Amino acid sequence: MATLFIPMFEGLRFNHWKTSLDDSGIVTLSLDRAGSNVNAISRDVLDELGQIVERLAIEKPAGVLIHSAKPFGFAVGADIKEFVTYAQQGTVLENIENGQRVYESLARLPCPTVAAIHGACMGGGTELILACRQRIAADDDKTRIGLPEVMLGIHPGWGGTARLPRLIGATDALPVMLTGKALSAKRALALGVVDRLAPPAELLAEARALLRRPHVRPFALRAKAWATNTWLARQFLAPMVIKQTAAKVRKEHYPAPFALIDVWKRGGASIQQRLRLEARSVAKLAETSTAQNLIRIFFLQERMKSQGSGIDHGIKHVHVVGAGVMGGDIAAWAAFKGFEVTLQDREMKFIQPALDRARQLYEKKLKTADKVEATVRRLRADVEGKGVATADLAIEAIYENADAKKALYTTIEPQFQSNELLATNTSSIPLDELRVGLKAPQRFLGLHFFNPVAQMPLVEVVRHDQLNADAEKRALAFCKAIGKLPVAVKGTPGFLVNRILMPYLLESMRLYSEGVPGPVLDKEAKKFGMPMGPIELADTVGLDVCASVGKELAPFLGLELPPGLEDKLAAGKRGKKDGQGIYVWQDGKPQKPEVDPDYAVPADLQDRMILPMVNEAVACLADQVVDDADLLDAGVIFGTGFAPFRGGPIQYVRSEGATVVKGKLERLAQRYGERFTPKNGWDLPTLAKSGFEVPTSDAPSQGSNDDA
Repeated sequence: MATLFIPMFEGLRFNHWKTSLDDSGIVTLSLDRAGSNVNAISRDVLDELGQIVERLAIEKPAGVLIHSAKPFGFAVGADIKEFVTYAQQGTVLENIENGQRVYESLARLPCPTVAAIHGACMGGGTELILACRQRIAADDDKTRIGLPEVMLGIHPGWGGTARLPRLIGATDALPVMLTGKALSAKRALALGVVDRLAPPAELLAEARALLRRPHVRPFALRAKAWATNTWLARQFLAPMVIKQTAAKVRKEHYPAPFALIDVWKRGGASIQQRLRLEARSVAKLAETSTAQNLIRIFFLQERMKSQGSGIDHGIKHVHVVGAGVMGGDIAAWAAFKGFEVTLQDREMKFIQPALDRARQLYEKKLKTADKVEATVRRLRADVEGKGVATADLAIEAIYENADAKKALYTTIEPQFQSNELLATNTSSIPLDELRVGLKAPQRFLGLHFFNPVAQMPLVEVVRHDQLNADAEKRALAFCKAIGKLPVAVKGTPGFLVNRILMPYLLESMRLYSEGVPGPVLDKEAKKFGMPMGPIELADTVGLDVCASVGKELAPFLGLELPPGLEDKLAAGKRGKKDGQGIYVWQDGKPQKPEVDPDYAVPADLQDRMILPMVNEAVACLADQVVDDADLLDAGVIFGTGFAPFRGGPIQYVRSEGATVVKGKLERLAQRYGERFTPKNGWDLPTLAKSGFEVPTSDAPSQGSNDDA
């Protein structure tokens, strides 16, 4: 990519930056990473910027304007692939310090600097704009500014922790960095992250005006920035923030937020000292298994997102049959994502609650009444089911009964005109059974969503023996269009997520029936890293749903329903939705009973709960329920919340050692019964195919991680 000739850059050639100089002496730097649709900030991008800034420091232009030449955003952050390479080479510290030097040189330029931001501005991109004197953002819904590094097990390393608290005050800056949540343009302006907003079409013109007439930051904001970063304020605030953070995550599981707080607490008035603390902290975090696993999950998420790329799904109108919680929320979400949707059920009284929930969702997600009403109009009640005839995709979401579902298909399929897709949201019934009798089984598949639909990112795209490959690709593309992460799974009982989740739930409820208090079970599961304990989860999902899916899967999994579950259901205690299940629920929260402080937690309690999941995950891999081990881990993490810092059940086996985990299962089987017996898949050839290093002989391994 050729550089526009400017005398001050004579002899230099840039691949990733375009430069221009206007009559008023303002230099414009346009970030345009070569060979990429987005700006990810690599070592080459930084090195070129370093050369540019070195010349600018000598030439002293009237001002410098930095923006992105990419249409979709400013910068997505640092190049994560490069970061992984640095971690493997042990050169993270060196490369962090290099980026800090470049940004600090930019911050020290003896001329006004303005960053003009549109679209996504994340991580290293946000740290770049923080190194400028002022910032202006496009005033639209697409602008997002954030520092999401904690989601990768690290924290900002190119000056984010050193500059943001001093810019907007620690009390506002720390939550931005600790949560990783992106700010809208208006929120960024309100906090003082940006100085002005401008209409997108006028962004660069307004940025040049800002260079000529710099914005004076309000005294109150400057005072807060100073007051919240004094030594005394840091000593006072840090313990409070640590306590708030510890209520959400465990330090041993997610060390990055706590390291970030420590860096801020110890950071003094010198920017150089703050940058040194920051760089060393990130380099240390990069060595942790948490960072390595979370970065792996990031790449798996990107892989899942890309599955529907470049495919025309051909879907404009979606028809959903069944307006219960799942069907109604699937319909609401599809309409929210821009599809025309008709929602069918036997009577309007069954559809109306779904429409009411949909409006609540839209009012929460959308900012203006006009947008809410436009979205509401895309979702229409359809008691008579006339929408089937014009739909491109029909989704069946009625109750879990194979005969009822097949009877419904006989009324839907004859109304199809050409290549419409028919999908079922069944959570457990094998599709080889459901497709019997269909005239076009090649266009029938499962689209298994998870509750709550608006929050759960995963959709299982369920295969069967006669599914057409093009139909599967269209389904993957549809999932991408509605912002979900699809994973293709074999249509065997329970598919992937429920097959792995049910042994965990059933064993936990069995432990409860044996007298282990529910709060103890929940606490031990959260100690392992689960986002919610199994007893609270069972109540949240619904004990009726657990029983229904459990009955469907129990024979296949070699399990039994735990005692006491049917009695709860007979008494009308289905869980959260009834206000009473295993727990009593008030205002949507479980009222957990106090546990005797002298209660002794069984030493093998975590293993009894967690290892059935791991055992079933290995069996799923052996049965080729998913295409590979990476997709299995991703599906279980995004479908069940399985401890993300552990990397998924298969990665957990790798880290603990296959021999060690298998040995634990064998000992549990001897003590508690055959349900813990290691399943098909623990044999060496199967493990080797899944990326495990296995012993070359049958000799016992020496140490716990020999075959991890």
